[in-house]
Amino acid sequence: MAARVGGWSVRHRWAAVGIWVLFVVLALGAGGVAGKAETGEGERLPGEYGQAARLIEEAGLTEPSAGSVLVQAVGRGTKATDGEFRAAVDEVAAAVRDSGEVSSVASPYETGTISPDGRSALVRYTLRGDPETAAERIDPVVGAVAKVQDRHEGELRIAEIGGASMGKAFDDAFGDDFRQAEFSAVPIAFGILLIAFGALVAALLPVVLALMAIAATMGLMGVAGHVVPMGDNANSVMLLVGLAVGVDYCLFYLRREREERRAGRDARTALETAAATSGRAILVSGVTVMVAMVGMMLTGVADFEGMGLASLMVVGVAMVGSVTVLPALLSLLGERVDKGRVPFLDRLGRRAGGAGRTGGADGESRVWRAVLGRVLRRPAVWLAVSVGLLVAVALPALGMRTENLTLDQEFGDSLPIVQTYNRVNEAFPGGSEPAEVVVAADDIGAAPVRAAIADFRERALSSGASEGPVEVTVHEAENLAVINVPLVGGSDQERAERSLTVLREEVRPATLGAVEVVEAPIGGAVAASKDFTDQISGSVLPVLAFVVALSFLLMLMSFRSLTIALTSIVLNLLSVGAAYGILTAVFQYGWGAWLVGAEEAGAIVSWLPLFLFVILFGLSMDYHVFVVSRIREAWTLGHGTHEAVRRGIATTAGVVTSAAAIMVGVFAIFGTLSMQSMQQMGVGLAAAVLIDATLIRAVVLPAAMALLGERNWYFPRVLRWLPDLTHDEPPATRTAPSGGPAAAPDRGPGPRSGDEREPVRM
Repeated sequence: MAARVGGWSVRHRWAAVGIWVLFVVLALGAGGVAGKAETGEGERLPGEYGQAARLIEEAGLTEPSAGSVLVQAVGRGTKATDGEFRAAVDEVAAAVRDSGEVSSVASPYETGTISPDGRSALVRYTLRGDPETAAERIDPVVGAVAKVQDRHEGELRIAEIGGASMGKAFDDAFGDDFRQAEFSAVPIAFGILLIAFGALVAALLPVVLALMAIAATMGLMGVAGHVVPMGDNANSVMLLVGLAVGVDYCLFYLRREREERRAGRDARTALETAAATSGRAILVSGVTVMVAMVGMMLTGVADFEGMGLASLMVVGVAMVGSVTVLPALLSLLGERVDKGRVPFLDRLGRRAGGAGRTGGADGESRVWRAVLGRVLRRPAVWLAVSVGLLVAVALPALGMRTENLTLDQEFGDSLPIVQTYNRVNEAFPGGSEPAEVVVAADDIGAAPVRAAIADFRERALSSGASEGPVEVTVHEAENLAVINVPLVGGSDQERAERSLTVLREEVRPATLGAVEVVEAPIGGAVAASKDFTDQISGSVLPVLAFVVALSFLLMLMSFRSLTIALTSIVLNLLSVGAAYGILTAVFQYGWGAWLVGAEEAGAIVSWLPLFLFVILFGLSMDYHVFVVSRIREAWTLGHGTHEAVRRGIATTAGVVTSAAAIMVGVFAIFGTLSMQSMQQMGVGLAAAVLIDATLIRAVVLPAAMALLGERNWYFPRVLRWLPDLTHDEPPATRTAPSGGPAAAPDRGPGPRSGDEREPVRM
């Protein structure tokens, strides 16, 4: 298929380019017309939190955005009952009211929101207008509070905190982080490609095509977002994956076309060879990566489903672009693809034997040829040492602890609002993130329902799950009541979750649960975190099984070898395991955290292990398919397994190194960002890709294949009913190892699926 598509594109190059540009424009237009789909909390998050959010949404209730101002004594002697303290509270209330953005302000002396030690008080307020836009209108309130703080500097701590200001601080940090990452990623990719190719046009081509694939996918996401929720995370992950695979696919294709031209092929034959070899590897790799991304859609979490679909689409678009428009562009450019040569970089690429200029015979990398020579002389020793090292690196992952990171874990002390968050939780445990019980009944005013609510309120306090105050808001017209329960534990996630469990499993069944007509899911921030983590944890095994099983099946059909399919799975699991071990060691135990400028968080963010597995499994298959395709190609030409391994890896090592350098460079950017979750993601991805492209592909893979010998090509008869996705090399490459006429390969009893059929012709 790749050969036929590539041949058509070369023959109809202007049509291929025009169709591609039209597709990108139409996709962007469709996304603009479709607009952004708004998704409610009830759709996005699982468990009881989602049920509670749906009840509120279905009732048509819009909870106003509320906030508080912490007024806290600096000295031990000052109390909330002192005249100076009371005057400051009155100043705060007046300043917040005069900001023009609030609908109500409540004094702590009326609501009783004074800490048990009497040194802290909360002035509560409610913002006017749509809560969806509250973060955009919170600045006047924050500014008014800051002015009061200036007048009481050194005497009192006065700081605002609430959903709007916390959301704004988070969004600003998140947005700044991703803008930094996005602006840095493209120059890094271009710089590495420039070093690899030594020519401006050749370096620019993969970047442009990758960006076009990303643009088209952004448009498609606008349409798909009306079916599957697409949040900001989906967009960010799509950019990350799109740049990685888009550049890699073009790099593989362009590298092979240049290699064939340097070997003396004419332009047409070089493109045919690239289409039938690298083009086919791109198709197999792309489908495998897409299968891995489907795994994210099986979690039952809307955000993951959005990320999975967005990643799947960008990989598919990049794959199609690489095998259609790229050969057309290369045909149009011809020798001009090497325009804009940078002499120093050109010589550097030539000496390194990378993706730019040939470093040895048949485009083999000198550096990796030397490494391979040592590995293939003593494969058993190198395999044992390498696997032992990878297992040792992976061992810390056995103690991995996952949780949703709190605000202070996520940002440390880098944001002022984190300090306020911690102080509020210390003075009013659970007050900033109370559990929210949504009670729905046929008649919320019925005596049994009212009695059950009152009983729940009392037992929440007597059970030790809450120290109060427990607040009840009844919406009679909607037959709904909302009970806010501050949880004992506050910002201590484990203690807060234990308090939540007491409410769900002990207090509710004995009170609200005893009334048949009542529905009472318990939501809130702690519930959202716990329900999300539980859902992700429960989906790990099914997702892993699906991704591994389908990837194995694709490898089996693509290489017609049971051994290669099994080896590919084992090697990918080794690289993922090593990445888990590094993550746990650095971010949970703090070993060497200073080396990457990170802080010990004590845990790994709950969504990351599954996310990393899916992404890394897909990207690892990307390299594996490309490398093993070259090994199999050499084998079908008549080379023995040992020589085929040497040739296949030596000729692909340069381009795999360049591709990996781009990914590591892009992912490493995320390791430098301010958010702990982004740091963990960046370090995990960068470490895994680095390990996979070096130790796995250049040492473990050749050592294992050298030891297995002809057993690499074992394919049992019982499986021969499976579809055959192997390919034959094009006529231009069918030459004997000596350079003379093609000789019949003599490999012993192995299968001959690659050399006994007619070659693919265009």
